[in-house]
Amino acid sequence: GNPIIKRDAIPSSNSVFNSAVVPFEGGFAGVFRCDSRSLSMDIFPGFSKDGIHWDIGHEPIDFAGDPEVTARQYRYDPRVCVLDGKYHVTWCNGYHGPTIGVGYTEDFKTFHQLENAFLPYNRNGVLFPRKIGGLYAMLSRPSDTGHTPFGDIFVSFSPDMTYWGRHRFVMGTVTDDRSAWQSKKVGAGPIPIETDEGWLLIYHGVILTCNGFVYRMGCALLDLEKPWRVLLRSRDYILGPEKLYECVGDVPNVT
Repeated sequence: GNPIIKRDAIPSSNSVFNSAVVPFEGGFAGVFRCDSRSLSMDIFPGFSKDGIHWDIGHEPIDFAGDPEVTARQYRYDPRVCVLDGKYHVTWCNGYHGPTIGVGYTEDFKTFHQLENAFLPYNRNGVLFPRKIGGLYAMLSRPSDTGHTPFGDIFVSFSPDMTYWGRHRFVMGTVTDDRSAWQSKKVGAGPIPIETDEGWLLIYHGVILTCNGFVYRMGCALLDLEKPWRVLLRSRDYILGPEKLYECVGDVPNVT
């Protein structure tokens, strides 16, 4: 029945990206990027009883917090992580360029915004669902003012979800044809899944072709206590764009 959420799911939307869903009160809740018909980018809450039929709010999330931080330029690409009994939201936040916004909610109705995690320019901020070595941990992909002519994944740590440091390189692009689908940039996807053998990270990889970027999906296994150590990593992609709605549109060739 894909796509489960169609691009016009709310009256104002040009497109909807459904990347942040968690179990909630016997059903599901999520935070969604909805681009308006003017193509402004913002994030909206949504609820579902079965994870398939969704009721997405018609108004973007209104964060409570320091006005200097909550002032909106744009918001996109959210993730939701259950941590400390709250639903922590991370997203690409416009603050003199793209950076990682951080907030939380307990009911998906009232949202609180914390300090931005990093300086611009940064994208793909993804929290781990528990502390590691007594510290909060977040994956991210530092970038620059262009359309990310490079893109490697780093992990950073924080004692309080405000001050982030101890940045460690995790993984980068593959620059030869051993795994060319991830030769341009890589970035973390959903929240890492803890297994007995390590953190299972689903990530996206991008190749630049003569027809533009192509986004595919791969997996990596990170060490449980030292997540900058990559134990295993996809050589072949596990999912690529095939359906018509994945191959055409405002941004074509994206899984």
